[in-house]
Amino acid sequence: MEETVTLQAQLANALHSAVQLQQFELYYQVQVDSQQRPVGAEALIRWEHPQLGIVSPSDFISLAEASDLILSIGQWVLETACAQLKRWQSQLHTSGLSVAVNISPRQFHQCNFVETVLQAIASCNISPSLLKLELTETVILDNTSETIEKMHQLQRAGVEFALDDFGTGYSSLSHLRSCPADYLKLDGSFIRALGEDETDDPIVRGIVQLAHSLNMAVIAEWVTTDAQIDRLRLLGCDLVQGYRIGRPVAATAFGTSATTV
Repeated sequence: MEETVTLQAQLANALHSAVQLQQFELYYQVQVDSQQRPVGAEALIRWEHPQLGIVSPSDFISLAEASDLILSIGQWVLETACAQLKRWQSQLHTSGLSVAVNISPRQFHQCNFVETVLQAIASCNISPSLLKLELTETVILDNTSETIEKMHQLQRAGVEFALDDFGTGYSSLSHLRSCPADYLKLDGSFIRALGEDETDDPIVRGIVQLAHSLNMAVIAEWVTTDAQIDRLRLLGCDLVQGYRIGRPVAATAFGTSATTV
């Protein structure tokens, strides 16, 4: 416990410097359709500290969310992802790729969040339809009416939304019915035993059918085997991502890997 507390204190101090020194980098994990054609990528933050080395997001994101640092980090991620979209738009083989950006609850509930997103889009002169914002169920539950209104404002501008980690939280069907998301992201815990454990098949099939009935496409993450890919295709899943498709890579390497999936 003492070692854990000490490490947390070190990370908290280092995190302030990381924001100022821009020690973060975005990696991109490809997403493909049922024919394994690349359609976009999820932007994933990486932190390489000079002394601590690579720090896992699971170790520092919670610290950032407990302070105002998550707002600075979230803004940097959004602007960096939009800038990358601009570069991809200028290249023929990546011009149609979208980028999914994870949005924290604190970031989303800022009063100027909509304006911030629209400003990032305008500054980079990118197509809003290529930007996908990923929200967790927590965001939806925090303030339903405010959340839905913000989503509608951005959707009218062309931005798309994905409901992340579906099935691990409250999964309230009443909130899902009123949520104007474009994508439902199936949590990887349902994917691990897919094709091996028969109990997972009807769950995934049911979620896919539910999402489609609400005009949402389904994204499966953490896909690691060909058997999972084949099963997801049979169950009607629209998009997949995971190590079997492609590992997260730096932007410089992504353009080439996205065309060779």
